[in-house]
Amino acid sequence: MTARPQTLKGAHVALLRGINVGRAKRVAMADLRALVEDLGYSHVRTVLNSGNVVFTARAAAGNAAARIERALAAKLRISSRVTVLTADELAGIVTENPFPNADNASRFLVAVVNDPADLGKLDSLRKQGWGTEVLAVGKRAAYLWCPDGILAGKLIEAVSRALGDGVTTRNWATINKLHALTKASAADGSGR
Repeated sequence: MTARPQTLKGAHVALLRGINVGRAKRVAMADLRALVEDLGYSHVRTVLNSGNVVFTARAAAGNAAARIERALAAKLRISSRVTVLTADELAGIVTENPFPNADNASRFLVAVVNDPADLGKLDSLRKQGWGTEVLAVGKRAAYLWCPDGILAGKLIEAVSRALGDGVTTRNWATINKLHALTKASAADGSGR
């Protein structure tokens, strides 16, 4: 019998907006891990080179986004909006996937908002036709299916304009990598 995966207790994901995109806001992942660890968080791991951090917090990390933003500015001289999700919030984003048959994870984007109320700003966009592109809105994120490529269409630009710096976008493959890291298998004893 295989043990069911469990969410790692106290796991969170920090998504930094605009890190290592082009030549702006360059941050070494080792420096980012050290910064988050210095804030008292543990089990800190970065995913890819684009500002994705998985960490655990002993207590609720309700102010983690603000703490990480301040530390980035003070220690690394980088200004970046940070969105922090609990492992359960991230699991909800994965479960809500409105495009389970999307066949190219790099063309399926998830726009995660700092404030879920901001998703209401997308109501007018949901009513528009976007050709082959499709927009769906969940409880914590918007989902953008861009089958012709993310640079080929206009949807990502419209969503970004509507939500401003209160949103950060990741492709589906990255969301799944982050989700996998927030889970621990009870079978291997890592579910603490």
